[in-house]
Amino acid sequence: MSGALVVFCTCTDRAEARRIAASLVEERLAACVNIIGGVQSVFRWEGKISEAEEVQLLIKTVPDRYPALQKRIAELHSYDTPEIFAVSIEQGSEKYLRWLQEQV
Repeated sequence: MSGALVVFCTCTDRAEARRIAASLVEERLAACVNIIGGVQSVFRWEGKISEAEEVQLLIKTVPDRYPALQKRIAELHSYDTPEIFAVSIEQGSEKYLRWLQEQV
């Protein structure tokens, strides 16, 4: 295991995504955040099937920073229940993973 995570979070629009991404990197909760536009989401909310165009964040961090990162996203996000979940990076470029660790 690399000791690094990718955290997924969808946002309402590019402005919200950029604001959250900038805060996370500035506060050293994330080493890097990719902003991917044009994500079409289909989900159940309050008993109904809903659809929305959203912006996906791919946030790179380390396990020790995850609790603070999750809390900060929740503070900044416009959704009542934002998507926030992490997956472990099992393998990757040693040089990149070392850089990631140094940034957070």
